Amino acid sequence: MRVIPTTLKVAVDATKCDGYGICFDVCPSVFTSDEWGYASTVGDGTVPEEDHDKAIRAISLCPEQAIREIT
Repeated sequence: MRVIPTTLKVAVDATKCDGYGICFDVCPSVFTSDEWGYASTVGDGTVPEEDHDKAIRAISLCPEQAIREIT
């Protein structure tokens, strides 16, 4: 059976982020911090396939629920 890869994209809502840093600690290939310590995505938020689990974990661990999947 052939598995068709899915694309996962994420976005950070800057108005909700309080700069805890959990997301870029868990998944640094997708999330980074600005000069004030608030999260943003690397590039356009596309998650490499090998990091899907880490990105989903970062979403679930965000205390402010500032990260969401883009569909």
